[in-house]
Amino acid sequence: MADDVQVRVLAEARRWIGTPYVHQASCRGAGTDCLGLLRGVWRAVRGQEPCPVPAYTADWAEPDRQEVLLDAARHWLVEKPLAKVAPGDVLVFRMRAGGIAKHLGVQAETGAGASFVHAYSGHCVVESPLSGPWARRIAGRFGWPD
Repeated sequence: MADDVQVRVLAEARRWIGTPYVHQASCRGAGTDCLGLLRGVWRAVRGQEPCPVPAYTADWAEPDRQEVLLDAARHWLVEKPLAKVAPGDVLVFRMRAGGIAKHLGVQAETGAGASFVHAYSGHCVVESPLSGPWARRIAGRFGWPD
């Protein structure tokens, strides 16, 4: 069952490729940010979002150092060991060493050609290589609940 959900998650995330980056938006084809991408995927695969998302800034929770994004992922998704890689996983990233986690994406390919789908600030939703610099920034890996 979980594998089927992961396949649907990845297919839906890829449907968002090309959607322009718009902070706090979540509308395929019109605009989204990284959290909005995940929200849209959730709606398509799981139905209604589990909770309303309050307004947030581009440096969401950074001033008080709370791990809001990572804590929310732990609450709504299933945390996995970093080494247990599967397409459809949600990846949460720290954008700098010692910083809070504030970016996320969906694992697409695994292995030597690893990639992930994410809303790239200043651009759009893209599928990027999960290169060494990105892989080192992963703060958490999550699967989808049954």
